[in-house]
Amino acid sequence: MNLLQLFRSEGYPLYVLCVLLAAFLLDKLDRYLLATTSAPMAQDIHFGDMGCLDNITVMFLGNITCKKVKSEDSCTRLTNPNGTQYCLWDYNGSGVQYQILVGPAFTVVFSITGVILGFIADIWNRKYILVMCLMFWSGVTILTGFAQEYWHVVLLRFALGMGEAGCTPFAASIIADYFSEEMRGSAMGFFNWGIYVGYSLAYAIGNYVTKANINGQGWRWAYFISGIPGFPLGLLILLTVKEPERRETAKEIKDSKNHDPSPLRRLMTILRSILNPSLMMLIIAGSVRNAAGYIWSNNTQLFFDYYYKDSQVGLWMSWVPLFSGCFGVLFGGFISDRVVKRVGPQGRIWVLVLSQLCAAPFATMALYLEPPYAFLALIPCYIIGEMWVGVTLAVVVELVPSYIRTSIVAVYLFISTNIGGNSPLLVPPLKRATSLRTALTILFPGLYVAGSLLFVLTLLVLRRDLKKVQQEEEERQLLVNEGEGPEDSGKSYKAQR
Repeated sequence: MNLLQLFRSEGYPLYVLCVLLAAFLLDKLDRYLLATTSAPMAQDIHFGDMGCLDNITVMFLGNITCKKVKSEDSCTRLTNPNGTQYCLWDYNGSGVQYQILVGPAFTVVFSITGVILGFIADIWNRKYILVMCLMFWSGVTILTGFAQEYWHVVLLRFALGMGEAGCTPFAASIIADYFSEEMRGSAMGFFNWGIYVGYSLAYAIGNYVTKANINGQGWRWAYFISGIPGFPLGLLILLTVKEPERRETAKEIKDSKNHDPSPLRRLMTILRSILNPSLMMLIIAGSVRNAAGYIWSNNTQLFFDYYYKDSQVGLWMSWVPLFSGCFGVLFGGFISDRVVKRVGPQGRIWVLVLSQLCAAPFATMALYLEPPYAFLALIPCYIIGEMWVGVTLAVVVELVPSYIRTSIVAVYLFISTNIGGNSPLLVPPLKRATSLRTALTILFPGLYVAGSLLFVLTLLVLRRDLKKVQQEEEERQLLVNEGEGPEDSGKSYKAQR
């Protein structure tokens, strides 16, 4: 079922999907806004690293570029022939304190709360809690615009993580109940467009609203404008979205009781599945690839501002991720669905291996080519590189029994989000040892390649497991044919997991 068929065949469910997409894009907008406003925010609140920056109020007429100067004394001594200081020693928006804000301060709370809310989604009214979470994180976004100290921002990032953790579990659960199995993949693909729409909007609002300097408050109005839409949208969801019947959920609960009558046995089944070599390797590989995305998305603005201050990063990044990322997610699902019909689950992993290897050269070009070619290189990078998102999740779901899929997906997201979300902390030490460009080369295209190699190892382990299960099935069938064992004595690969 493709998107065109989805739009033709659905009425009210499509409206619900669009409303949930709007909530999801606000989730991503509010999350990534910090990455586009870190420099003016740091200069106002005073946090992170300091460096020699261009004085934008004077024309540059010196022989030494500001970014090459490493000390405050040397920076403040640089003047043009008129005696005007053309460089300023100020906060540049990077450093460990910034990476803490985009990493642990948000990710740890987000991932833990996400697991808790993931289980709650099967018990309580999802619409009401989604509305509460939406309004809560929107309010936190507005409050960020009033922050006066670094610790204010830290606490607000904690709160933002708590609120945004409620978006995906509840929205995805509602979508699953509104759309049939044949249309669910397309519906979820359309919903995931919110990632790229919100990310692109963060660059547009973070750059242009800050430069507009409304009421002389600069970056603060970027947070006011981003947080306000959550309240009318929450009210719209509350009044117009109906809580769907939990047909799938009821079936899974019944299935769960048949297989795991006690919570302890259910927990042991989940742990055995997570510790299975195939699934564990897949989670590790996905986490490494996820880290590359977190690192690049939270350092894109800093990179282009540092190396190409006139690159118009807000203009380019307001549409490149939107167009390329949305196409990449759909393209990945389309390709993997057709490959899996021919070679089984192993086909999806081959898509993961090849897509990340093919995307790595374009990611490298984005770091070493000058604009606009650097931004143009990001188009194929996102199209090919973002194929992994839905494909990895599809493999995770296919490797576990249906009655513990929700729990396994929650654990997978918990692990990958913690590893990926805290990985930006690697940037400052690598930057100090080398340079920002070298650090991002190691942690952006470098982790693409590392993730691809880990997906290869996943493929080898999965082949071994599938071969072992096939041998056991053949032995079981042999016993059945000889009359030495019951027909149902064996178990399928998925059931064992």
